[in-house]
Amino acid sequence: MSREKVYRALAAREGEFLSGESLSASLGITRAAVWKAVEQLRRGGAPIEARTGLGYRLGPEDRLESETVAAYLSAPIENLRFAGQVDSTNSECRRLAEQGAPDGTVVIAESQTAGRGRRGRSFSSPSGMGLYLSVLWRPDCGAERLLPLTALVAVAVCRAVERCGGVSPRIKWPNDLVLSGKKVCGILTEMTLEGETGSVESAVVGVGINCRQREKDFPPELRDVAISLDMAQENRIGRAELAAALLEELRFLRREILYHPQRWLEEYRRRALQLCQPVEILRNGETLRADVLAVDGQFGLTVRFQDGTVETLRAGEISVRGVNGYV
Repeated sequence: MSREKVYRALAAREGEFLSGESLSASLGITRAAVWKAVEQLRRGGAPIEARTGLGYRLGPEDRLESETVAAYLSAPIENLRFAGQVDSTNSECRRLAEQGAPDGTVVIAESQTAGRGRRGRSFSSPSGMGLYLSVLWRPDCGAERLLPLTALVAVAVCRAVERCGGVSPRIKWPNDLVLSGKKVCGILTEMTLEGETGSVESAVVGVGINCRQREKDFPPELRDVAISLDMAQENRIGRAELAAALLEELRFLRREILYHPQRWLEEYRRRALQLCQPVEILRNGETLRADVLAVDGQFGLTVRFQDGTVETLRAGEISVRGVNGYV
């Protein structure tokens, strides 16, 4: 499609002018087709500047659309869906799964009206402020093979942020990404099992990353525990670039999860925030003090309680916080 070709070419040289003649020659389309594609892109909101004698150039932008994300992908992704607003990208992915959507289907939204996190918590998802993305997988395996999935998705998100020139997030067990002691990303994975065999019918991987918020943009109850990428670093990461990097890291994880999860374990341990730290365990309405000893081979958190008892925690209904606050 000419529009996507032109956008890719301009995005690859963002900030530089490219003449209509050079675009025509490099893309194998007519100059009239270049002009038409540029006009379509501009009507869609792309900040393309046109100057006589110089040509066209793409300015900084932050749209999440097929052209903007595709410009950063090394290989196309089929079944990539964009929405202005959904209740949650996970819920939309699950509805698509029920309708027969194939493995690899992606939903990206500008905002969520009912974004969800672990244990039924809400996830603040204002329009234009974050990256809200879910991927549908249909692995041929039993549920036990996907037990490390949530933890490994956290590693994939860390890699994506770093690929885009961002800071290096740490992981608060089991899967919250943390910068400067505050949460920058939430992850929610959900599985549907086949009734008779117990095999996985579908798995939905949901990621919400705070990108553009300033402190005033968060609800008052979240300002002490939430942060955005813009708040944590000086250089700005484009949401489209981040979406593409994350999709590629998740595509790589999709190939690895069933066969080589241990390859990711050491990286998870290296990024884990709570190793060798005192923590508070919130379970069944009770708060217990403990010291973190290790992350085991199944990504459980091994702790020693104050009475000397050693236990390995699994995510479920357990919440782990720092002694003096969120971390």
